[in-house]
Amino acid sequence: MSIILFSDVSQIYPGEIRAISHVSLAIEEGELVFLMGPSGAGKSTLLKLMAGIEMPSAGVLQIIGQDMKQLHRAALPYLRRKLGLILQQNSLLNDRSVLANVMLPLMVVGAIPEEAEQRARVALTRVGLANKTNVLPYSLSGGEQQRVSIARAIVHKPRIILADEPTANLDRDSARLVLDMLQAFNDAGVTCVISTHDERLLERASKIFVLEHGRITAMRMPGNEVGL
Repeated sequence: MSIILFSDVSQIYPGEIRAISHVSLAIEEGELVFLMGPSGAGKSTLLKLMAGIEMPSAGVLQIIGQDMKQLHRAALPYLRRKLGLILQQNSLLNDRSVLANVMLPLMVVGAIPEEAEQRARVALTRVGLANKTNVLPYSLSGGEQQRVSIARAIVHKPRIILADEPTANLDRDSARLVLDMLQAFNDAGVTCVISTHDERLLERASKIFVLEHGRITAMRMPGNEVGL
């Protein structure tokens, strides 16, 4: 069974604005998938649906075997614990340390503080920021802030990482480092779905979905492209 499955999904906002139309796609566990397309193509909407931030207007969406339309509201937080979300705007809290930022997802779900701190330190070590635990996020570079966001996303050991334009505001070297980290988590078995408009980042993809005007117009796989 696919870990993410869209079947004829549409998302319609007030005013009959169609963000996505009749999207069908399947993502298998362990894949590194890119969503390609210009601004406004529907990439962010797809990721919001995958994260359970929005529910589809029409069609069937399944995440880790759960039909999102039928999922009880009280069960949604438990599903989200299996997801790691990385945004273009990192939304770090500048009034608390890097370590406290990474601990936050665990504290929200009632983790023991000592365990949360230990896991946060491990996550920061994995992204190369073990020496930045006590600093405030605003004192970091843009690339370092995004690496803190990655640590926060993986601290609860998710099965899926969803990244919305994670390299858009970074220089080439920082962007490459961030992508290398996401690749490393994918190599460890984590499914990664990354939206981007930068074709330089795509050579390591398992699968690429190309969006235009809210529709998937092509699916690329290594060595071939299929029009849809």
